[in-house]
Amino acid sequence: MAFVVRQSGSKLSEAEIIEFVARKVAPYKKIRKVAFVDSIPKSAAGKILRRELCKHALASSLSRL
Repeated sequence: MAFVVRQSGSKLSEAEIIEFVARKVAPYKKIRKVAFVDSIPKSAAGKILRRELCKHALASSLSRL
């Protein structure tokens, strides 16, 4: 799964991102889902907070049920 922050005015679609990544990586590394977020959560040290992204992914998958 990829988390993407769009620039203002961007009209990027999920399919375009999946297609772009598929051309750049090996078949087993292809992404299957894309989530558009306002910002990537980071710690004070600047590291990406993966657990926050996991919570976001779980919340969005549960809301689809």
